[in-house]
Amino acid sequence: MCRSRPLSDNQAMSRIYDRVDRPTPASTPQAPAPPIPPKAAPAGAALRTPLLRWGRRRGNPVPGNAVELLRNGETFFPALIAAIGAATRHVVLETYIYADDGVGQRVSEALIAAAQRGVDVRLVVDGFGAGDMPEALQQRLRAGGVKLEIYRPLRGFKFARRHLRRLHRKMAVIDDSVAFVGGINIIDDHNHGPLDLPELGPRYDFAVRVSGPLVAQIALASARLWFRIAQRRGLRETAAAFAEVETLTTAARQARRNIQPAGVPAALLLRDNLRNRRTIEREYLYALGAARQDVILANAYFLPGHKMRRALLACRERGVRVRLLLQGVVEYRLQHFATHALYATLLEAGVEIYEYEASFLHAKVAVVDDTWATVGSSNMDPFSLLLAREANVAVYDTHFANDLRAHLERAMAQRSARVVPEAHAGLPRLRRFANWAAYYVLRVGVVIAGVTGPY
Repeated sequence: MCRSRPLSDNQAMSRIYDRVDRPTPASTPQAPAPPIPPKAAPAGAALRTPLLRWGRRRGNPVPGNAVELLRNGETFFPALIAAIGAATRHVVLETYIYADDGVGQRVSEALIAAAQRGVDVRLVVDGFGAGDMPEALQQRLRAGGVKLEIYRPLRGFKFARRHLRRLHRKMAVIDDSVAFVGGINIIDDHNHGPLDLPELGPRYDFAVRVSGPLVAQIALASARLWFRIAQRRGLRETAAAFAEVETLTTAARQARRNIQPAGVPAALLLRDNLRNRRTIEREYLYALGAARQDVILANAYFLPGHKMRRALLACRERGVRVRLLLQGVVEYRLQHFATHALYATLLEAGVEIYEYEASFLHAKVAVVDDTWATVGSSNMDPFSLLLAREANVAVYDTHFANDLRAHLERAMAQRSARVVPEAHAGLPRLRRFANWAAYYVLRVGVVIAGVTGPY
């Protein structure tokens, strides 16, 4: 997909938006929303909700975790680099993009310093997302003792399913005691690639820092990927990686049995092409099905399938307030137009759509009522939900959900434009045609990828 300058198209479409006034200390940020049914239970009853009861029957949530929300690289990278700097045994970092900018250099220095003091340091980058990673950087990392591996290196590209199965998740595990999961790549928030425009603010994204029993599951997921990679490096490394997987499998089971007196329940949601094909999609669907008051979804690339769209419309039929925070600055024109093709149905049902305009929206997060929230790497599109390796963390905690909701509501009120249904319905025919043409072009891509089922 080709990139285009973001602001010209955005400015041309600005007349269809109802600009949200920027709040001042003496003003309220927004008009009241449509009436929402009263809450069925106080916040203290969150653990008795159907959503959490279902989660515990499934056995996914692990109690006793400390989960901290990290917004943007300004909070994520200092926390990550500090954790690497404190490592004594083991560091694993997985990322889709690894840029050789100021942030990438600081992370590289931390990884090399850890390796040189005897820490086992592993770095896995995607062959497509990090395809432009400079050879000099790769050599510097390897010379410094970092075990660098490239997931599915590209040797010529064809639009086939095997080439679309990318490593899109962003995870880090340090000493099997602290982990990071989210949507933030190793790249500066202000590094917008060829669209390096001074008027764009920092990329808007989230991650979480996790400590507690869930870290054992995150470490196991990383070890399984390392085992897959080790199989092409010889019998000795394969055997060592397999032994590590076995050890971490036992540790993860033991961690589930060690109930912690404090902390919150949280679950690791993986999507891969073997044992977790639909995990993230199903968790989203159940969370939407259990919603009773309020849903906020923030997604960089929003192209949900039929099931997901029906779940959002069903929320509105039950009187649930549904708000979408989506990309307002055009990064990939084809995806941007395809998403707009879905607006009419959602707006007619009463879904509120906001487009983030301060910079690129890269977040993949959601909040349902005050009981469930998720932060991770998975977009709500077929490529994330049906093809790529993704990782989200779901948190079952009122405080965390309200914290994430506050960030998203602030972004909607201060940095976004609300799409007005009446104005959107009056779009020129040519623009509506372009939206639907883009939508069906992407559907053809999904057909070629062989994952047409829900789409």
